[in-house]
Amino acid sequence: MLEGKTLNLRVVEREDVDYLVECVNGRPWGEYVGVSEQIAKSQQMKYFDDPSSFTVLTESKWFIVQKKDGTKIGLMNHRLTLPHRCVEISYGLTPEEQGKGYGTEATQLMVDYLFLSKNIARIQAMINVENIASQRVVEKVGFKREGLLRKMAFLRGEWIDFYIYSILREEWKEPKILAKTS
Repeated sequence: MLEGKTLNLRVVEREDVDYLVECVNGRPWGEYVGVSEQIAKSQQMKYFDDPSSFTVLTESKWFIVQKKDGTKIGLMNHRLTLPHRCVEISYGLTPEEQGKGYGTEATQLMVDYLFLSKNIARIQAMINVENIASQRVVEKVGFKREGLLRKMAFLRGEWIDFYIYSILREEWKEPKILAKTS
């Protein structure tokens, strides 16, 4: 578990699959991160039975974003793409918990964790150009906008543009939030 000031990130477990499927299949998570296909609970359960079958060219891990009292308020994911060792993060919070600083804290926790635990030079995020709040989140954490990815995702019958953001290890320098891992 990654412990922050007001929330924690913990790895998704088998008992979290219903929540994971609900979030990924729902709006606005799927729309903002570019998930264009629905996922089935049975497909996600296969991951717990044979996780190696899902990590051909990437290492991926889902985390539950939860308040200190254990209330689940969102998801965060990181993917390490091989062989380039480029890490990409994505996240989403339930609508009623947005705008309260949780997204910024969860993103900072993940950045701290990834730079402390992996030999990587950069972390990136692709953000829907319409998602101004998420753009502000990554900018607060220190990400820089690198460019526009035109027609990156096909959602609700139209092509959507995304911005690509990144933070480099030398821009990060040291942990900002991460209290401890358990």
